[in-house]
Amino acid sequence: MKRKIFTGAGKASLVMFMTIGLVLVPALALAAEATAAAPSGSSAAVARYLAAGGTMAIAAISAAFAQAKIGTAAAGTIAERPETATMMIVLQALPEIIVLLGFVTSLLIVNAA
Repeated sequence: MKRKIFTGAGKASLVMFMTIGLVLVPALALAAEATAAAPSGSSAAVARYLAAGGTMAIAAISAAFAQAKIGTAAAGTIAERPETATMMIVLQALPEIIVLLGFVTSLLIVNAA
């Protein structure tokens, strides 16, 4: 019996939490941009670093979830049709772009004036 991890309300709440995290956390970090004379130990800098860390964590967890699903499907596909191995390796590498974009976003958040 296969157990589903996210179903119904659980999936909806996860999507809502991720959307709020992706939209509000960077917005809060960049909201302090208007105060250019803020010292480096201010709460704006702390919020900026927390936003960058949250962005990187969400990107890494999302990519790990995607790679787990793709890897499972790829193993079964390659077992049945070995000629699809190259395509499955490419599909396994695609979620890494999510991590790279999260890393670039976190760098932009940290280096915001």
